[in-house]
Amino acid sequence: MSTKQTLSFQAEVAQLLHLVTHSLYSNQEIFLRELVSNASDACDKLRFEGLNNNALYEDAPNLEVRVSFDKAAKTLTITDNGIGMSQQEAIDHLGTIAKSGTKDFMGKLSGDQKADAQLIGQFGVGFYSGFIVADQITVESRRAGLKAEEGVRWISGGTGDFEVETITRAARGTSIILHLRDDAEEYLNAWKLKQVIAKYSDHISLPILMEKEEWKDGELINPSDENGGRQPGGMVKTGEWETINKASALWTRPKKDITEEQYAEFYKTISHDHEAPLTWAHNRVEGNTEYTQLLYIPAKAPFDLWNRDKKAGVKLYVKRVFIMDDAEALMPTYLRFVKGVIDSADLPLNVSRELLQESRDVRSIREGSTKRVLSMLEDLAKHDKHDTAAGADGVTDVVDADDKAKEGKYTAFYAEFGAVLKEGLGEDFGNRERLAKLLRFASTTSDAVTVGFADYKARMKEGQEAIYYITADTLAAAKNSPQLEVFKKKGIEVLLMTDRVDEWALNYLQDFDGTPLQSVAKGAVDLGKLQDEAEKKAAEEAAEAFKPVLAKLKEALKDKADDVRVTTRLVDSPACLVVQDDGMSTQLARLLKQAGQEAPQTKPVLEVNAEHALVKKLDGSVHFHDLAHILFDQALLAEGGLPEDPAAYVKRVNALLA
Repeated sequence: MSTKQTLSFQAEVAQLLHLVTHSLYSNQEIFLRELVSNASDACDKLRFEGLNNNALYEDAPNLEVRVSFDKAAKTLTITDNGIGMSQQEAIDHLGTIAKSGTKDFMGKLSGDQKADAQLIGQFGVGFYSGFIVADQITVESRRAGLKAEEGVRWISGGTGDFEVETITRAARGTSIILHLRDDAEEYLNAWKLKQVIAKYSDHISLPILMEKEEWKDGELINPSDENGGRQPGGMVKTGEWETINKASALWTRPKKDITEEQYAEFYKTISHDHEAPLTWAHNRVEGNTEYTQLLYIPAKAPFDLWNRDKKAGVKLYVKRVFIMDDAEALMPTYLRFVKGVIDSADLPLNVSRELLQESRDVRSIREGSTKRVLSMLEDLAKHDKHDTAAGADGVTDVVDADDKAKEGKYTAFYAEFGAVLKEGLGEDFGNRERLAKLLRFASTTSDAVTVGFADYKARMKEGQEAIYYITADTLAAAKNSPQLEVFKKKGIEVLLMTDRVDEWALNYLQDFDGTPLQSVAKGAVDLGKLQDEAEKKAAEEAAEAFKPVLAKLKEALKDKADDVRVTTRLVDSPACLVVQDDGMSTQLARLLKQAGQEAPQTKPVLEVNAEHALVKKLDGSVHFHDLAHILFDQALLAEGGLPEDPAAYVKRVNALLA
């Protein structure tokens, strides 16, 4: 018995459809890529479910996608014999964006057609792109394993609602029938369809079929008038279907047979990114574990890169059978931006996510793939500063086209993904040294984030025994920190670290190539051989003379400061805050608090410049208590913090000004 019902779209879908029908995509033909990709996914899902239930194939074991058109009816149809949908699945999948993060998706739409184009695919709503060219879409489907009379027909004009009814459908799978608008009639042309499919879907590993056409001369209507009595000729369908794509997985083909354009289009298909990738690696690995890897590094970070709940990873195939998207076990979390395919010859076809966590073969694939990605990055980094200038020996390097193409790419990569890469210091002990060489920072000699540890070491002053760095919320805060004053005075370079992850990551990196890393905001400053004996003696004498004032400062600030001491690190500023060598910086404590996490209750050390006029004024001042608290709060402000009691701080300053 046929049942018919009219249902409303989820609110977000209605909003999305409004945007789509008002030309969300700048490139109209992308709708065909999305629908063919969905059809291929449906066949992959049948192949996967069929591993445990061969009956799902029914009497049609050969999976395929068929594309056909009807000029008279102005319809374009994409049909697959994949898993299909039940009536409830059609309601759920076609009437709802079934993803958490839908609001994020809607919020990210900018009105920039190129930027918005990639979002539809990322959120699994590529089906709706059909409304770019159609004023009505009819979907007819039957899920594999259900009876013929349990098919479903779904119809919508892309407005506020859709109709669903049960139908009888002999074939399993899905047909999407697009009722084309007048401005989309170019897609009722076999040549145009073949061109678009060759461009976007040639790599799909199952056949995409179209009905063959042949030319037929027009018939004579009036035999006595040979010139004017003939109907026009045209292309007619023969009833025979032909495969119009290569129908072999791109990663299984020899590299020499694949063009750069084909690599780029395959990336766009699997990543739903509208931009070409930054670089890629395609390799067949043989040995104890055999697998093929095709791995891409994107040019731009996805908007949800920092969403820890988002599944990330590469697509897993076993002997060219699709197993799962987002196989996290095959790539470490800090490389979650990597896209691509890994096809294993050794894993079982019924591998599960749980089994992936335990498999020795998977660990081997993960290690090999991680090393491959790091090698790609090292290659980009190696060419980042490459030019044709004469080297130290006066010989000009020869730069080939491939080297030239890589120039500047690592800087571009690092601007997008550098902060994520740093997570690897705490996650991947085995590759920590390789990762350390890939890190880049700004410094007191360069605002550009291009200074590596190796560059820094090459410029270290004679007698310098540590790599100095400072962490801060912003580049301006780092550059203007009073803790840098003595380093600037002596011309000692300091790395400026402004990513939130920096301080956490550096807990796992104590040195670089044997040279210790030293935060300028931790512990007492010790420049070792860079500080001459006269300076040391003057500092000791100043500290001795200042002892009575220090004692009073410690008493006045006992609730705020762990200690108060004279320092040599300050030149122009009266005071600064530091923490003990093993303490958590005030910046990291602030970040944890902002994230709603507990931070250890530690008090900083106040260091004062005994030569500063304001500090000298403390001795014998009737406003000693207020001045002491102003010194502390100003030191806190200088490093990006806020006084515990801002109103009291303002009151003290106003009283002294008055």
